[in-house]
Amino acid sequence: MSVTQTVEIPVSHRLTIDVPREVPAGQAILTFTPAKKPAVGKTNRTLEDALRRAAEKAADPNRRPLSHFLGILSPNTYGDGVTYQRAIRDEWDG
Repeated sequence: MSVTQTVEIPVSHRLTIDVPREVPAGQAILTFTPAKKPAVGKTNRTLEDALRRAAEKAADPNRRPLSHFLGILSPNTYGDGVTYQRAIRDEWDG
């Protein structure tokens, strides 16, 4: 049996819990999980949000500069880049 109830944790961090009668007497395990805010996508609601997220990304120690990926593909992967790009764009018109 599992009972879920969302509660507001006060500043004092003290809760009084009334257990439903359906829960049998005896040992039980209580689990506290912080409620997640509803996901609205990864949109920035304010300029401050955008700046904060950009700073978090920039501070990532695993972040690589774009130049790291220069020349990573073989020249034969797509052939001539301009020809490949034109072929892809031609598919849009069809």
